[in-house]
Amino acid sequence: MALFFHFGINTFTNSEWGSGHVDPTTFNPTQFNASQWIRVAKDSGFSRVLITAKHHDGFCLWPSHYTDYSVRSTHWRNGEGDVVSDLAVAAKEGGVGLGIYLSPWDRHENCYGKTVEYNEFYLAQMTELLTRYGEIKDVFLDGAKGEGEKDMKYFFESWFSLIHQLQPGAAIFSDDGPDTRWVGNEGGAAGSTCWSLFNRSAAGIGRVDFDSKYQSEGDPLGPEWVPALCDVSIRPGWFWHASEHPKSARTLLNIYYKSVGRNCLLLLNVPPNSSGIISAEDIQVLKEFSDLRDSIFSHNLATNAILNASSTRGGIHDSRFSPYNVLKEGIHTYWAPEENQTSWTLYINLEELVSFNVLQVQEPIQMGQRVIEFHLEALNQGGVWNRVANGTTIGYKRLLLFPQVKSQYLKLVVDKSRAEPLVSYLGIYMDPVTILSDIHDEKLVGPFNGSQVLRTRSTTYNNSHIATM
Repeated sequence: MALFFHFGINTFTNSEWGSGHVDPTTFNPTQFNASQWIRVAKDSGFSRVLITAKHHDGFCLWPSHYTDYSVRSTHWRNGEGDVVSDLAVAAKEGGVGLGIYLSPWDRHENCYGKTVEYNEFYLAQMTELLTRYGEIKDVFLDGAKGEGEKDMKYFFESWFSLIHQLQPGAAIFSDDGPDTRWVGNEGGAAGSTCWSLFNRSAAGIGRVDFDSKYQSEGDPLGPEWVPALCDVSIRPGWFWHASEHPKSARTLLNIYYKSVGRNCLLLLNVPPNSSGIISAEDIQVLKEFSDLRDSIFSHNLATNAILNASSTRGGIHDSRFSPYNVLKEGIHTYWAPEENQTSWTLYINLEELVSFNVLQVQEPIQMGQRVIEFHLEALNQGGVWNRVANGTTIGYKRLLLFPQVKSQYLKLVVDKSRAEPLVSYLGIYMDPVTILSDIHDEKLVGPFNGSQVLRTRSTTYNNSHIATM
């Protein structure tokens, strides 16, 4: 999970998409505190943060040498401030990974629309960000552009090459990767089937005819490994607006099931306010969200279970692939069945009657994503096995919520797999707060912040909107 910080001129003008011509002195966060942002991230269980170093309006949160539209042209800290620098220092001190968002669309620079000149300009700004601020974990490339704007061809492959050269450990996000892909909506939800495998040539950055189902579900036959990223804002808009309020902790938990619980990265936007800090009401919701996760997932009800398997590679005395590996945290130990089997089952004896309604399963994804279909069965008190949950893909993490069950004996059955299925973790939990009907695949929110060519909308937030989940 990562936190996204949308912050800039728009924060002070009640806008989502700025015009690019607002007086830069409008930017004046009198209580700016990057350390507070990082504390909020850490306290809420987020290990990375991303900052909108430049949004579509072109205003830069660092003193770029290539534009007059940056923090250098403000009264904030007498023009000597650098938001990106402060955040980089705070992130390093806090042990939190840092990512940057640099909008390709720029509504301020006159060279936008001049293909070669603007691409050179963009590469120069990217170079500043990737060489001044230490290690960058993520680079977020948004393909958004308003309808009727200047035609512009982006040299994405050159951008990717530069990023890999200057920050070889950075994961690059765009609609189609190369490292992580957009899930196809901004509601924070993946498809109930979600492969990290993908065919990048079937997507394309900023395409108006994109296939949201393909983005959301991936491709079991895809030639590339491009996990999906679910982006969503804690508030209706992406930038802070005084009239808005955050989603509830229960809503965030629902999103968690549909993103992290479906083999995806969750990028949750928490916009700092015009004072330059994260609002107290957002912090409270994040704390409640963290507390909910801890209350549900801190204790695996199967921790002391007796386990058996339909087969174990190397035999039952080979501990390298023992079924008991599924009770160990981490993806580097796992249960592996014998090769060339036609059925794969883990038998779980909880040693007492237990009530539960959540299953967590993980694959050791360094060995690939294998499972196509699986299900969980429970033995009822009448001695009959009942199927209580069905799943498709697993990947790094899969969470299935189902009606409450009380049982001592369970079976995890893999029905279909691309190769011998491997299971690195199995957890049984009780969630007393989530309503099952909330975890369904309703029509998801379409793009708002970007990733497509969108119709031009008012630059004031009062005339734009986004549906909430």
